[in-house]
Amino acid sequence: MTGQQTIVHLGGYTAASGGRGDGIIAARRDPGTGALTPLGTVAVTPSPSFLVRHPALPVLYAVNELAEGEVSAFRAGPDGDLTPLGVQGTGGAEPCHLAVTPAGGHLVVANYGGGSVAVLPLDPQGVPGERSDLVVHSGHGPDPQRQERAHCHMVSPAPDAGPLLAVDLGTDSVYRYDLDAASGRLVSRAPRVHTAAGSGPRHLARHPDGRRCWLAGELDGTVTAYELTPDGSLHQRGRVDASTRAGHVQPSEITVGADGRFLYVGNRGAGTVSVFALAGELPELVAEVETGGEWPRHIALAGWHLYVADERADMVRVFQVDPATGVPTPVGEPVPVPSPTCVLV
Repeated sequence: MTGQQTIVHLGGYTAASGGRGDGIIAARRDPGTGALTPLGTVAVTPSPSFLVRHPALPVLYAVNELAEGEVSAFRAGPDGDLTPLGVQGTGGAEPCHLAVTPAGGHLVVANYGGGSVAVLPLDPQGVPGERSDLVVHSGHGPDPQRQERAHCHMVSPAPDAGPLLAVDLGTDSVYRYDLDAASGRLVSRAPRVHTAAGSGPRHLARHPDGRRCWLAGELDGTVTAYELTPDGSLHQRGRVDASTRAGHVQPSEITVGADGRFLYVGNRGAGTVSVFALAGELPELVAEVETGGEWPRHIALAGWHLYVADERADMVRVFQVDPATGVPTPVGEPVPVPSPTCVLV
């Protein structure tokens, strides 16, 4: 943070994946207006499609979504500059998501192409070491084009002592793992959670109360509500459509507001963000807001502002969220960003 400004980092696709970016871009965010001021590319690295920060150190991590997957680590300066700390292989193709465990000792990575979960230990400075484990999922779903084999799409460590949840689009499953901190190995908690056949689960959002979560189905355009127990079991409460629009809608990111009252889902194809109230057992649609593009790949909340990265429209759109209704309204002009796929606020 510098004065009243906050640094945001933006990930995206580079030429290595058919994208138009050069690497990780930094931008200044005005917490009052939500406005973003791009500061340029601060790390040239191939296809940094998802970013995350260390919970206690000024370190940023990026997946490099390549045929031979990698993760890159950077020390983050106060003005958004990034200094390389190291690169490690993920043991699988096309890593698309990563997370740091709450204690800060390990980096966990979802290899989409490899259908696997990788674990990399972090030293006291946050530098990743060589992979300590790689768990490969097996199986397939009913969609022969997208579910011919496992495709791990997200890793979600529990904020407390609960198990890691790994969301696999290819096998219509959520896997549960305990991480042995000493060895850096994953221990499976059987059985895995089976989602609706052909739903293609992509991302999961946890409620701040720790007792509920919601899963975006990329292939069937749904949101599934679950009760989440301390042992990581997911008990389905029902499903709703992610969008009211016609055509093939592919939900992307899903996130819950900090006060836990509203759920937000980005809808690729429809070019919208759906807002759901969370007062009842199932999410209730409040509004579906146009984003100004067709492919909102990622959405992120910061205070009462929502940021939408549209991968194909080469822009990040800023919205002001009404605290009472939860509904976002666009503010200002779209911020030009090449092939953006992640907004790290």
